[in-house]
Amino acid sequence: MGREYHGSAVTDAPLTPSQRLRGYAAHCYTASGVVFAFLAAVELMHPGRDTDPRRVFVWLIAAAVVDATDGPIARAWRVRLWARAVDGRKIDDLLDYLTFVFLPLMLVWRMAWLPEGLGWTVVLAMAASLLGFAHRLAKDEQAGFFRGFPSYWNIYAFYAGLFSTAWSPWVSGLTLWGLTLLAVSPIRMIYPNLAPRPWRVPVLLATAGWLVLLCAMLPTYPDAGAWLVSVSLGYPAAYVALSGYLSRRPILTSR
Repeated sequence: MGREYHGSAVTDAPLTPSQRLRGYAAHCYTASGVVFAFLAAVELMHPGRDTDPRRVFVWLIAAAVVDATDGPIARAWRVRLWARAVDGRKIDDLLDYLTFVFLPLMLVWRMAWLPEGLGWTVVLAMAASLLGFAHRLAKDEQAGFFRGFPSYWNIYAFYAGLFSTAWSPWVSGLTLWGLTLLAVSPIRMIYPNLAPRPWRVPVLLATAGWLVLLCAMLPTYPDAGAWLVSVSLGYPAAYVALSGYLSRRPILTSR
C-alpha cells in the first residue's frame, strides 16, 4: 500500500504495477553508475598495459551523466512513494564517493601527477570528502548550495594532469591541498542543478559549455597547451565568484 499525493492532500491508495516498476527502474538507473565505476577501475589497474587516463575519464564522464540525470527521473517517477523500500539517496551517495572522489584521486596517484614522494596525500582528500559527505548539512537543496568544496575530485583529477604537463606537479599538489581544506570548511558553493533563480539556467548553460570544452581537450590530453588550460579555468573562477556572491545574500526563490 502506498500513499498518493493529490495537490496538497495525501490519500492512501494501492500502487499499480506500473508505478512500482517505474520506481524501481529509477533506482536501477541510479545504480547503473557502478558499471562505469567498474570499467574505470579496470582501466586504472589493468595489469597488461599502462593506464590511459583518457579512458578512465570517459567512464567517469558516463557515471557523471547518470548522476546528473537520475535526480529528475527519480522525482518524476516519485521513487520515495513508488519504491520506498530502497533508499535512492544512499545509492547516490555511495556512487558519488566512488566516482567523484576515490577513483579520480586514485588516478592522480597512479599517474604521479603530484610532487615526487607526496602522492600519498590523496588520502587526505579522500578523508576530507568522507567527512564532507557525512556532514548533516552537506547539501542545502532548498537554497541550492553545497557545504564546503563539493568533492568534484573528478574535475580536479582532469586538471591535475593538465597542470602537471603544462606547468608543474607542484601546481597540482597545492591545488589538492587547498581543496582538501575547503572540503571541510563552512563555505557554501552553488549546487548547479538547484542553483538559486534567476541564476540556475545561466549556471547550467555555462556548465554545459565548459564541459564541452573539457571533452574537446580529451583527444590530446594531457597535452592541451598552457593557453587552453588557462582559458578553461575561466568557468571555475566564475563559479567560485558567483558562489561567494550568492552565499552572502538572502536566497529568495520559489521552486
